[in-house]
Amino acid sequence: MSRATIMRIKGLTVEYATRSGPVTAVDDADLDIRRGEILGLVGESGCGKSTLGRALMRLVDPPGRITSGSIIFDGTDLIGLSRREMRQLRGTRIGMVFQDPMTSLVPIEKVATQISHTVRSHDRAITKQEIVARAAALAERLGIRAERLQDYPHQLSGGMRQRIMIAIAMILDAELVIADEPTTALDVIVEAQFLDLLKELTDELEVAILLITHNIGVVAQVADRVAVMYAGRIVEIGPVEKVFGSPQHPYTQGLLRSVPTIDMAERELYKMAGLPPNLSDLPSGCAFHPRCEYAMDICRQRVPPLTQQGEHASNCWLHVDSVEKST
Repeated sequence: MSRATIMRIKGLTVEYATRSGPVTAVDDADLDIRRGEILGLVGESGCGKSTLGRALMRLVDPPGRITSGSIIFDGTDLIGLSRREMRQLRGTRIGMVFQDPMTSLVPIEKVATQISHTVRSHDRAITKQEIVARAAALAERLGIRAERLQDYPHQLSGGMRQRIMIAIAMILDAELVIADEPTTALDVIVEAQFLDLLKELTDELEVAILLITHNIGVVAQVADRVAVMYAGRIVEIGPVEKVFGSPQHPYTQGLLRSVPTIDMAERELYKMAGLPPNLSDLPSGCAFHPRCEYAMDICRQRVPPLTQQGEHASNCWLHVDSVEKST
């Protein structure tokens, strides 16, 4: 079933100023996020996933800055909005679950107070009783007893703090939720409950979710589409069953081969050759070519164009017509 696009990212580039010159953390990213879908964003640590997520919320702090591109949310380019307009948008229409809940929660305020601040900053007319009822209902869905909302963050486990962050992101019924490694601190039972909740939100409320994670198993379980990121660039994107079932980019192939499976008792876990490149000193051409077993001369010289096969697309010279390779 075709879904309407709620956010369209085009040519998005994010740079960080350093003493040795600008470092590109997100390089010319193109991405569509659709209503009622879970889009997984995967890749190794340092590839730019979290920077991309923060850029979509206009939360890239100096020395970082968005240098080019557009972020069209429901017809409005977020790049052109003022800080006040963005503050009104965050929470009400776009929510975010950050990677580290302990640094995102105020240590000297009770959890209920922090949830109340979030709601009242956008809806002055809501009553305290309505806030309490809404927060308690959402907490129960996330496996937290309502009375624990009266605790301080340090009184909660890491997994509970992460679920509180999820509750804050969802308390105002956001249309798009950007979840940055939301299951990292959760045990397997709570993780399963949270993933079920994600599916409920997309199925029942048509919430769009950008799920940023290194856990390919989670993406395979819940996502509708997946985007693979390497050295600041999106190198492959498409429906989960196509990308994981028939990966086109050698980096995606290496990621999937690196995932432990139940039948690997008698063989060694695959280790991808080399290390991710230094973003301040990227190799010429395709950034993956020093680690790629299929690398050709053109891979060292030119960045490959996007090759589209229906909804499945990848940036790899292996899938570019031979006529174009010679031009």
